Amino acid sequence: MPTLLQRITARDQRLAAFRHYELLVHVYVVVLLISNLVGPKPTQIGPFIFSGAQLLFPITYIFGDIFTEVYGYGGARRAIWIAFLASVLMGAFALFMVWLPAAPEWPRENQRAFEIVFGAATRGILASLAAFWVGEFVNSYVMAKMKLWTGGRRLWTRTIGSTVAGQAVDSLVVTFGLFAFTLPVKTILVMAGSGYLFKVVYEALATPLTYAVVGFLKRTEGVDVYDEGTDFSPFVKDL
Repeated sequence: MPTLLQRITARDQRLAAFRHYELLVHVYVVVLLISNLVGPKPTQIGPFIFSGAQLLFPITYIFGDIFTEVYGYGGARRAIWIAFLASVLMGAFALFMVWLPAAPEWPRENQRAFEIVFGAATRGILASLAAFWVGEFVNSYVMAKMKLWTGGRRLWTRTIGSTVAGQAVDSLVVTFGLFAFTLPVKTILVMAGSGYLFKVVYEALATPLTYAVVGFLKRTEGVDVYDEGTDFSPFVKDL
């Protein structure tokens, strides 16, 4: 196990050489897909009511912070694209299966339940995909830039600062995408603000966990990536 961290730039990294990166990407994708599937179900904890997506989706931003902090913006960019394309495929296949006629023996109530779970409106799918893509890239960009500004110190400022920026974009895009032209703008802003506040507090409370995972990965991978000279375009191909 490496005992000395190597401070390297994003240009020097090779994602395939890392021990834990691919496993983390797999878990990241699974969490995102599951959050989309369980999103419609409301859950009550004490006096608070949350959707399944509100409880699970913020975890993807924690992953985004970890990818950027440990593997650099390039590592986060690759993970975001993989997760985004996986979500596109899941949405397309789900809509296709809902569209296919059910067998005559399939009970009507089963078909209705299937449509509720997998037949999310096209507008909802597109809004969710757009919000995820834009929000995650904003989160990673802010995280990478703040790491350079702080010289790698005070990780908590980066995890919270990037969340404040990324979740703001995510909340506005998904809420306006879902309800634009159907609800007053003021109502949409209140809905977006409520969800945004919850997600920021959620990730702030998860800061100790983020510290523990980042520390473990840096020790076992033996690297500390700084995005010096990085091309921050979302469309650059990573090695």
